[in-house]
Amino acid sequence: MRINIIINGRETALDVDPLKRLVDILREDLGLVAAKIGCGEGECGSCNVWLDGKVVSACLVPAIQADGRQVTTLEGLFESPDPRLLALRDAFLKHDVSQCGACIPGIVMTCFGLSESASDRPAGAEDVRRSLAGNLCRCTGYASLIDALEEWMAKAGKA
Repeated sequence: MRINIIINGRETALDVDPLKRLVDILREDLGLVAAKIGCGEGECGSCNVWLDGKVVSACLVPAIQADGRQVTTLEGLFESPDPRLLALRDAFLKHDVSQCGACIPGIVMTCFGLSESASDRPAGAEDVRRSLAGNLCRCTGYASLIDALEEWMAKAGKA
């Protein structure tokens, strides 16, 4: 089946099985490997991307559902000159967040999604915790991650 997807702002046409997972299309067909394959069941958040501006688990999205839609990956975020990326990196370093890094791409996509949908007030610890409910991290635990994200949201997010 031929599908058309706008990936990181670029129109892309692909011939793929209509049930091929979006995460596999990104990694295998397009070489966009930031989204990781963790559980393959939408439980860990390692494959999180934005689909039409909403955070989704790319392992749960078949190609046919991505047809005609916009996908943003972590690589797409890094292509933008958004100063919040540097602020997030600095917060992660300050709080010693990242160890193995497998979960970080999905967490960053989730947090930027929270930042984009934030209201007039900065997101607090409960907002951050709630948004991270679908992201599993086995290395760092969550205390330092939540501290870093709360600080980042207050400083660089939609405050």
